[in-house]
Amino acid sequence: MPEKKPTRTADLDYFYGQSSELFSFYRIPKLLFQDSRFQPLSTDAKTLYGILLDRMSLSARNGWLDKAGRVFIIYTVQEVQDSLGCADKKATKLLRELEEYGLIERKRRGLGKPDLIYVKNFSSISSEMRIQNRDFHDSGGFKNASQDPSKSRCNKTKENDTEMSETDPFYSEESDEMSKRTQLEEFFSQSLEVELLLRLCPDDEDTIYQIVDLLVDTCATKRKMLQIAGDDKPAEVVRSRFMKLNADHIRFVLKCLAENSSPIRNMKQYLLASLYNAPTTMQLSYQNQTNHDLANRR
Repeated sequence: MPEKKPTRTADLDYFYGQSSELFSFYRIPKLLFQDSRFQPLSTDAKTLYGILLDRMSLSARNGWLDKAGRVFIIYTVQEVQDSLGCADKKATKLLRELEEYGLIERKRRGLGKPDLIYVKNFSSISSEMRIQNRDFHDSGGFKNASQDPSKSRCNKTKENDTEMSETDPFYSEESDEMSKRTQLEEFFSQSLEVELLLRLCPDDEDTIYQIVDLLVDTCATKRKMLQIAGDDKPAEVVRSRFMKLNADHIRFVLKCLAENSSPIRNMKQYLLASLYNAPTTMQLSYQNQTNHDLANRR
């Protein structure tokens, strides 16, 4: 049977003017490709460093600092797999590769908790970089160690025979490091592409931040039921739906808000209802607009 050739995406458009600025990007330092010290480093490892660097900048804005003021991130093997589309073994190998080159340091905490990862600033290292694992000097006296795939899942803990709900990936025992709210803020900042939204909708900056705060407050609540559009709905259902929103849904909500001419008495409830219904109403709205345009062309 002849091999099937990949489908050519001939209908993709070109870039015009500054249209490429509409996308968000991972930043991979050129030095990783130009400096002879990093030539042996695999391209996948360099790509992963760019991903970790992107996450680190977000952690810095959210105040994820240790006692010495150093920024850390939490990025599990599973997240590496999801980001690069690779298997567990390769994800672990890439993290170890970055660690051997001194580009990251990992602080293991045990008890099923994920490692803390420190993304290193390699621009200040000496001309002959020492490729070795070093003791991680801090008040705890931890050592660098390769992450054990069997113990590196931050999305689940079996301590006290408690398992995390699949609809709430932010359950953890690490209250001493960060709050659930901070994790949610990071999640929505990425899933909604807030930086991109701010560039596309600069006049709606306050509303965008208000929406993010509302989503965080709602998903962090301990209430069992939430009122949406006058109806009581299980908090888990609302949380699950909100965590599937993306930048397109937020732009649609902003568009509806701008086109609404009626006075809004309760902005919080209006936004909650709009966000909850956005996946459905957006699709129906665009379909209706398409049908209307087609009808006018006949």
